[in-house]
Amino acid sequence: MGCMVKRCEAEKILDPYRIILADDHVPLRRKLKSILGGVAGFEVIGEAGDGIELINLLNEKGLEPHIVLIDASMPNLSGIEAARAIKMNYPGIKVLILSVHEEREYLQQAFSAGAEGYLLKADADMELFTAIETVRQGGIYISPTFSGPAQKNEHRSGTE
Repeated sequence: MGCMVKRCEAEKILDPYRIILADDHVPLRRKLKSILGGVAGFEVIGEAGDGIELINLLNEKGLEPHIVLIDASMPNLSGIEAARAIKMNYPGIKVLILSVHEEREYLQQAFSAGAEGYLLKADADMELFTAIETVRQGGIYISPTFSGPAQKNEHRSGTE
């Protein structure tokens, strides 16, 4: 049975932005969950301690996040490789890589794997919501350490 247009639009607005957190550092995951869970419109629907656990949440548990926040360097399956698998099998899921690595090599690997954003953990306290919102709106996000403020929130132009 269909729904009235206004009601459907209201439900879309009220539908929380679903997030999965994947990081092998449990205290960081808990902190991120606490921060994001306290924001209206966001819902953390799953957590993983490594890339294999993350892929299992999607494949076996059937979780349907809008975005996954993935640590670049997790055990068993790196965040970069998990991102590649997610984009191959679930292209509609946005990927934001969280990393301690300031080397451009990691940044390039993340975007080559299909990630829409790369946020340094050192910048997360000031940039987390900007990064999520940029990716959510279809842009790419790069931590300010890598680019000037005017370049960090560029939108993709035909590269997808």
